[in-house]
Amino acid sequence: MNPFDALLLGLIQGLTEFLPISSSAHLQIAASLMHLDVAAPGQKNALTAFIATIQLGTEAAVLIYFWRDIVRIVSAWGKSLVSRKQPVSQDAKLGWLIIIGSIPVVVIGLLFKDFIETDLRNLWVIGVSLIVFGLILGYADRIGNRQLGIDKLTPAHGVLFGLGQALSVIPGVSRSGGTISVGLFLGYSRQAAARYSFLLAIPAVLASGLLEFATSYKLLSSADLVATAIATAMSFAVGFAVIVVLLRYLSRGSFLPFVLWRVLVGSTILVLLGFGVLSA
Repeated sequence: MNPFDALLLGLIQGLTEFLPISSSAHLQIAASLMHLDVAAPGQKNALTAFIATIQLGTEAAVLIYFWRDIVRIVSAWGKSLVSRKQPVSQDAKLGWLIIIGSIPVVVIGLLFKDFIETDLRNLWVIGVSLIVFGLILGYADRIGNRQLGIDKLTPAHGVLFGLGQALSVIPGVSRSGGTISVGLFLGYSRQAAARYSFLLAIPAVLASGLLEFATSYKLLSSADLVATAIATAMSFAVGFAVIVVLLRYLSRGSFLPFVLWRVLVGSTILVLLGFGVLSA
């Protein structure tokens, strides 16, 4: 992989990670169009390692953007372990809910790791998932009353958010799209659903990215390691800007543009596959 390819994939990762349009789907589509997934034996595994690793760039953006919130939540959660007699604060409660919500994706990710990284990474699956879950997001955005704030989270809702995040193991679903859809169905505001989605993703993405890199970095050549570093830096810079813009947009805008984009991209992929222009 050359530096230009790395910059382009890092740009795509940064642009799509936090939008409910599926970064994994867009990266897989781009890799297919750039013929990066069929270049050599073992290349798909190397590409999987590359994609998982550059997510660390966008997660670094989350850590920096929400740094004060994270420190406050971790501190309150730690105090709740020590001071059992004190009432659990809202921040400590949020810390526990992030842990609870992270369990489903960890369990599913570990149990079905090989299946996810091979059979599910298919453009037919991606095309259908983009359309179906895009329509689900649109429906949730339309019927949700959007009244609840993040302070209204309950353990039951935390589990449901976690199940929404777990759906993101299917390429094309979108981590933020799955959790935000659940939040909208439960009555949370667009900003609250998105904010919790970003916080909930931190443990899972950091763990999967570091684990994937640690177990498969040997598949990457020296040039690929340099490319990975370039892409990760690009994804961080772009991802941070996207967080800022998206949260401001959601104070007044709907998810309709993202729904339309998902349906358009998914339909285009299916048509190109049907005519043999793309290979699954």
